[in-house]
Amino acid sequence: MEIEDLRVFVEIADAGGVNSAARRLGLAKSIVSRRLLRLEDELGAQLVARTTRGVVLTEAGAHFRDEAAKVCAVIDNAREDMSPAGALRGLLRVAAPASFGRQLAPVLAELAQRHKDLHVHIRFNDRYVDLAAEGFDCAIRVGYLSDSNLVARKVGELPVRLYASPTYLSEHGELQTPSDVLQHSCITPGADVWNFRRGVETIPLRPHGRFKADNAFVIAEAAARGVGIAVLGEIIAAPYVAEGTLTPVLQSYDLPAVGIYIVRPQGQHLPRKVRVLIDLLAEAFATPSAANAR
Repeated sequence: MEIEDLRVFVEIADAGGVNSAARRLGLAKSIVSRRLLRLEDELGAQLVARTTRGVVLTEAGAHFRDEAAKVCAVIDNAREDMSPAGALRGLLRVAAPASFGRQLAPVLAELAQRHKDLHVHIRFNDRYVDLAAEGFDCAIRVGYLSDSNLVARKVGELPVRLYASPTYLSEHGELQTPSDVLQHSCITPGADVWNFRRGVETIPLRPHGRFKADNAFVIAEAAARGVGIAVLGEIIAAPYVAEGTLTPVLQSYDLPAVGIYIVRPQGQHLPRKVRVLIDLLAEAFATPSAANAR
């Protein structure tokens, strides 16, 4: 029984179809179908039933899927343990926010450059990704992490500030205190609360405005064009500040830094390929608090 046949079956079961599994594995659909048929022939049992929407597991397939996944995990762990130091093999699937792609690209490219036997597949999307259901080893998340059933590791922070365009400020007036935010059009990803801090004082405000977007670059562009004021990561706003289309406001007040996290499904074993990615990200986005946590 071939380990790759088992791996293909697990992907088909998790992805809900041959086409989806082929995309995840980076293989031709014909190869995936052939490996599934070979495994079914060897077992003498039908593992999946094809439907108009994809495939569903048979009773035998549902039982065998968990056992096959355990075998694949054991083999992957054994390969990692036997590999020479620094050598990574197999496939690493990572979900990451599209808004932060420009900042993550050098780290992910460095990972692929250092480990030439490692296949790195990244999907950039600002929507929430179900790691287990969609077959990802881990995800990079940027923001204020809510409680979940995922294992999270903080690898850095992004300082954030309130920004506006000089044009907007000349038309609508300067902000003197956080409460002035309520008199302005704000650009947000959704129903945010902005927590301004000075010393021990925290001033929570719920901004409102007519422009919302789930992408930081769209928010930055809208702010730079005078649509409203926005909270942005300094690293996102920096090019606009340099060209004079955005300027920080309320600089005597702080906002909580945004965390950068690696999250992964619950499990006892942390794959070495994920550990290596964590180390690279922690090095790239190191902060005093992140360094102390390590």
